[in-house]
Amino acid sequence: MPTGNILVADDDAAIRTVLNQALARAGYEVRATGQAATLWTWAAQGLGDLIITDVVMPDGNAFDLLPRIKRVRPELPIIVMSAQNTFMTAIKASERGAYEYLPKPFDLKELVAIVGRALSRPRGDGVRSHPAEPDDIPLVGRSPAMQDVYRALARLMPIDLTVMINGESGTGKELVARALHDYGKRKNGPFVAINMAAIPKDLIESELFGHEKGAFTGALTRSSGRFEQAEGGTLFLDEIGDMPMEAQTRLLRVLQQGEYTTVGGRTPIKTNVRIVAATNKDLRISIAQGLFREDLFFRLNVVPIRLPPLRERVEDIPDLARHFFALVEKEGLPRKQIDSEAMDVMRRYRWPGNVRELENLVRRLAALYPQDTITAPIVEAELQPANATMSFTASAAPERAETLSGSVERHLSQYFNGFGDNIPPPGLYHRILREVEPPLIAAALAATRGNQIRAAELLGLNRNTLRKKIRELDMQVVRSPR
Repeated sequence: MPTGNILVADDDAAIRTVLNQALARAGYEVRATGQAATLWTWAAQGLGDLIITDVVMPDGNAFDLLPRIKRVRPELPIIVMSAQNTFMTAIKASERGAYEYLPKPFDLKELVAIVGRALSRPRGDGVRSHPAEPDDIPLVGRSPAMQDVYRALARLMPIDLTVMINGESGTGKELVARALHDYGKRKNGPFVAINMAAIPKDLIESELFGHEKGAFTGALTRSSGRFEQAEGGTLFLDEIGDMPMEAQTRLLRVLQQGEYTTVGGRTPIKTNVRIVAATNKDLRISIAQGLFREDLFFRLNVVPIRLPPLRERVEDIPDLARHFFALVEKEGLPRKQIDSEAMDVMRRYRWPGNVRELENLVRRLAALYPQDTITAPIVEAELQPANATMSFTASAAPERAETLSGSVERHLSQYFNGFGDNIPPPGLYHRILREVEPPLIAAALAATRGNQIRAAELLGLNRNTLRKKIRELDMQVVRSPR
């Protein structure tokens, strides 16, 4: 049976009662108060083996109190609760030495489990310290899915582990990578990003590792690579799943040995960078297809972070919209607000382009419409072009999806019938993709009159990924006038 004395501070009497009962059932003794001053008195007197505290109380703020407690009792674990469920709340809790941050409402079983882990950990473990944070808020959202992201980031700030960010295009993977850098121990070093999908395959090694004069045709001078540029800081490898196999082998050596050689060079160069990688693919599928090294995957996937698509966090849309409207207002565009019916339209939309698509919509609304208040018909009109791709959860969408599914099924039935009792040759998955992808991209380009940026939004692809596919498929793009 666990033992220990828990100090609870929360100005909500109901929460104090619930915590008291849950912790008492788990075998702990509990002292509860609604005042920050009382909590400080108890802690300074040496009472309690662990603190659970809300952030905002009538007579003070826990973020001001935590450093004082840590000065007199540095090993005392403190769990911070807050209804202000933002990225900065999680970061501030970590900066001020909290053992854990829990957004309200929280799961009682999870809280009791965290208390058990905190009391059983070796003394001296779990104390965190960070420099002061910038004023900008890089991530927005209070949904449970984003709270998981915030808590993971807060734990990663003071350590240098390699991180793999997985999420669809437009979910904000680079924002997360920048947050890891800007709020971490390497914040004074450079942040360098490279997108694997945007660079020709034969130039990726030179871009990453640099090259010597004369290393290849056109190499008239020595050129530094991204590893050298990121020395002492963070290197963000975006769309890592598009890295060619040869470059994967060289990157694996860097991760294993901490050194690299330039293209055309012979002298190993020691490197000191933190690697953060990102992908919108399932790399385990790429591994099975022989397109990605399994050993490199495990080197990069030390700490995985999944970014949820916007359709899984629709409760964040109002906060995101207000955030983007505030940004465009700072850029000189007029102030706007969205009425409730328009917001309902935005919640029903599927957002194939995720947060990036929402930001682009806000910019269009601020730039193109003179009204101070954006109404539902305006939002519907702006989202209408994508409606043809079944992006709304309207009643007609399932019927269209069924028609497409039926067409594909008929096509595959005819394909298999052509082989009789024999099994078709291997590689069917990619053959079907090669049949579907060109007309899909062509239809998107036709719908957007050849505008590749809008076509990428329509498809839910990164614009660089779309351009790469257009090149690979040797498609001719004609921009049509409106």
